[in-house]
Amino acid sequence: MAPERTPKKGKPRARTSSRKKSEARRPGEQLDDAILRSKPELSALEVAAETGITIDQTRRLWRALGFPEFVGEKAYTTADVEAVATLMGFVDAGAVDFDMAVNLTRGVGQTMARLADWEVSTLVHRVEELESGDEATGSRIGSALRLINEVNPPFEDLLIYAWRRHLAAAVGRIEAMGAKDEDLHTIDVTVGFADLVSFTALSNTLDREEIGDLVEVFESRCQDVVARYAGRIIKSLGDSVLFVTGGAEDGIAVAEGIINVIGRDAKMPDVRLGLASGPVIQRLGDIFGPPVNMAARLTQVARRNRLIVDQNTADLLPPAEWESRRLPARPVRGFGLVEPVAVRRR
Repeated sequence: MAPERTPKKGKPRARTSSRKKSEARRPGEQLDDAILRSKPELSALEVAAETGITIDQTRRLWRALGFPEFVGEKAYTTADVEAVATLMGFVDAGAVDFDMAVNLTRGVGQTMARLADWEVSTLVHRVEELESGDEATGSRIGSALRLINEVNPPFEDLLIYAWRRHLAAAVGRIEAMGAKDEDLHTIDVTVGFADLVSFTALSNTLDREEIGDLVEVFESRCQDVVARYAGRIIKSLGDSVLFVTGGAEDGIAVAEGIINVIGRDAKMPDVRLGLASGPVIQRLGDIFGPPVNMAARLTQVARRNRLIVDQNTADLLPPAEWESRRLPARPVRGFGLVEPVAVRRR
């Protein structure tokens, strides 16, 4: 019996500590309640019992969503129980196995975490505007609650709409980009990498708001150009963007567009671009393979506001419309000596 009593002695202290912290954050709890629409009142063991899964499965799903584990704490809501029950419903039906369900959950967690940070950082500015204007409530919490009530319901509808549109587009891309019959994860694409020149040195001369504005302009302009040519941004890293297109000509059009809207803007840093073509593996919203690495390496040897491509990309261009010129061989990390190619329309 002693082993059971020892944890019980420790739990009240942990809850007391959590209660003191909650009291210190009580204004924030109003926002939590407004967003979650229910209060945490269940432990992980209770969630497992309610849904019929093991405690280890509960913890795997929670970690996959991107949250730390809560041992013995009342950290879960009835909505969490409903979400687990829904997920396990199509696992039990045989649509996917549990490991696949965890992977899907991880994708949702990573995507929603970034979207939530994006939404909050955007709305923070609106809260400041409300509190400094005629519609001030007397506290930031008041304005934040008002925004949540006005923005969240229609925004949730927008999320479902956008997810369906992107799901349809993703399914279409598998066929349009030539997914291999033996492996639907493998597609033939042109991979592009755009990199801002001397971003680290420049960021040391800017304040945090200026850096944020610079990154936002860079990413949004790149997104607009990539979308225009039916491409897709795979990920952005602040000073660089990785994108794919279905063909070499579209890839070059995107690269030239990025140079025009970034490199030709005197208020923006210069940019370098590299393109490489070939089969890549799709996993968890990312892509992997030699073309990805080659495109990234080519940006390191490209000149400012210039595009260079690999030989595979040059070979995909119609000779009657494009001319190519091999550049001097240079060492490229991971590939040895490589002859980049410069291309231009005839």
